[in-house]
Amino acid sequence: MPPWKPGDKAPAFTLLNQEGKKVKLSDFGGTKLLLYFFPKAGTSG
Repeated sequence: MPPWKPGDKAPAFTLLNQEGKKVKLSDFGGTKLLLYFFPKAGTSG
């Protein structure tokens, strides 16, 4: 996969939120999002 550039669209994905529930990118219906990825508390990260 080539590196992303500003303005590129994110691929479809599903992640778990802080409550352990599945959240899909498509759940936000085109809203601009800022995602933070960080190690889960208590892991070596």
